[in-house]
Amino acid sequence: MVLSGVSVVIPLYNKGPYIARALNSVLAQTVRDFEVIVVDDGSTDDGAEVVRGFADPRIRLIRQENRGVSAARNRGIEAARGELVAFLDADDEWMPGHLEALLRLRDKYPRAGAYGTAYLLKEKDSAPQGPRFSADIPPEPWEGLLPNYYRDAIRGTPPISSSIVAVPKCILHEMGGFDTGAWYGEDVDLWGRIALKYPIAFCWDGMGIYHKEAANRACNKKEPIREHIFVTSARSALQAGEVPPELKEDLLEYVASRQIQIACRNLEAGRPDLARNNLKGCKTRRLWRSKYSALFRTYIPSGAYLALRNWRSKIKGISAMKPGFKTQDSGAPK
Repeated sequence: MVLSGVSVVIPLYNKGPYIARALNSVLAQTVRDFEVIVVDDGSTDDGAEVVRGFADPRIRLIRQENRGVSAARNRGIEAARGELVAFLDADDEWMPGHLEALLRLRDKYPRAGAYGTAYLLKEKDSAPQGPRFSADIPPEPWEGLLPNYYRDAIRGTPPISSSIVAVPKCILHEMGGFDTGAWYGEDVDLWGRIALKYPIAFCWDGMGIYHKEAANRACNKKEPIREHIFVTSARSALQAGEVPPELKEDLLEYVASRQIQIACRNLEAGRPDLARNNLKGCKTRRLWRSKYSALFRTYIPSGAYLALRNWRSKIKGISAMKPGFKTQDSGAPK
């Protein structure tokens, strides 16, 4: 049976303290025609029991051995009965009009490859704050097709996140779903591959809330990464001649931004050698300051770099408590 509404896919792995909040935010939607598929990816906590405690028949729980978040999302996609699949991470939540906004975008822009809304970032014990989106995105209440996904993602916080996006099921199948070979950046990779072939629709209302204070987040892992998965995907697309000429320059700059990002993560993981390799192949005209700043840090001993980074974090934390001090998030969620 195919639903006329939306299938909501929630991957779950040891997020027992948060999953009820996520589910309650879905059940509070102004749109009622949806199903929720929670894929428990081998959790060892009580998350699955929390899900079973919800009596709503629209919620389904699927359990599998631990295979990673991409495998969990892909399992949810296969089980989805809706033509549109919306994603929500188990530690995040939606505002009540989120699904309504996504469906409105789908109806207005049926040829788009993905639909997303703005979102808020929530730190521990603080009010949610709006991230700095690209100035190229028209201000609210605008909604429409993003001027240029890759340029927008470089010039501000990425406009698409794994907890505020919906993708037609047919496009998810066309793209082969999420890459199960990557533990980091698998969501960014999928949005990037979609943007090579389809426009991305965006609106300011119906926001989600991304909880940065939640525990057990993959982006907090300090493990080395040889290459961002989207760098690999983009290289393959370029070699195959699949990149439209009008996107090539911005795509290459976006690839450079991912290489710099992974180099910085490898520095935090104590692998300056990998960071240098990431930056060796990084070609950029717009981000050269960031590139050479990261390259300089690869020649600082790992212990000294981490000590300096911790010191700067402490100073930033002290400054943030002072009246009038404002911070902006410049990283990509999840």
